[in-house]
Amino acid sequence: MKEKEMAVQKPKSAIIKTEDLVPFENHPYKVIDNEDMNDLIDSIREHGILNPLIVRPAEGNDGKYEIISGHRRFHAAEKLEMKKLPCTVHFIDRDAATVMMVDSNCQRTEVLPSEKAWAYRMKMDAIKRIPGRKPAENVSPVETQMRSSEIIAQESGESRAQIDRYIRLTYLVPELLQFVDEGKIKMRPAVELSYLDEEIQRDIMDCIDERGSEVFPSHAQTRRIREQAENGGITYEEIAAIMDELKPNQAEKVKIPTNELKKRIGKSMTDADAIDFIFKAVDFYVRHLQKQREQAR
Repeated sequence: MKEKEMAVQKPKSAIIKTEDLVPFENHPYKVIDNEDMNDLIDSIREHGILNPLIVRPAEGNDGKYEIISGHRRFHAAEKLEMKKLPCTVHFIDRDAATVMMVDSNCQRTEVLPSEKAWAYRMKMDAIKRIPGRKPAENVSPVETQMRSSEIIAQESGESRAQIDRYIRLTYLVPELLQFVDEGKIKMRPAVELSYLDEEIQRDIMDCIDERGSEVFPSHAQTRRIREQAENGGITYEEIAAIMDELKPNQAEKVKIPTNELKKRIGKSMTDADAIDFIFKAVDFYVRHLQKQREQAR
């Protein structure tokens, strides 16, 4: 079906054979067999599919339909060996389908950083290709055009800077991106790492592996690694030396039980006054020890 013909057709409801449905090509959302999936399977088994899948005719018009939204429901239906599924067919091209796919899936309550990253990048690329796409509403009348990331920001409710950060994550090697999904590497250091070439990222992965996947670079460390890499290059040994530095949150801390302290200095004292009291007491005791040493000479 030609794009011009698709553009004039309104969406329609249809019952489509499960075998005629195919996943959206390169869609970034993971379909995982976990407890949530088991709950979805149980719900569909009891009530059926309440929300139709959103699909479009697959490229080539061979009788297949590409799933835009509903990959988890499709997977659950396959598990239940359902032969036909309720669908809403949209007659749109791939770029419009990409935008719809991202917008519909980003409403999920739990979306991994990697899923958002690739989804926003796919949407950004699609927006750039859509001819005549107008800026979002309610923008300054002075502006005649908006960056793709600004459009995504307005439509997603996230800041443009955050959209740009997510898209930067797509430049990480898969292993580092997995650490971001697991919460082992935070967003800000991950963004710094995304500017490094693949070889340096692989060196960082080797450093992490050698330390038992327990030592991850901090934001300050990734900034130093990136700065050095961009100003003359950086070796594996230099990366390892930076990562082996003690981070502030790794320094040993002295903990004083608050209840025991206030038994000695008074319960009415504030925390700030208590800390001041401790330092003064330490200073006094140090002077006392110094006098004892002087008298013993």
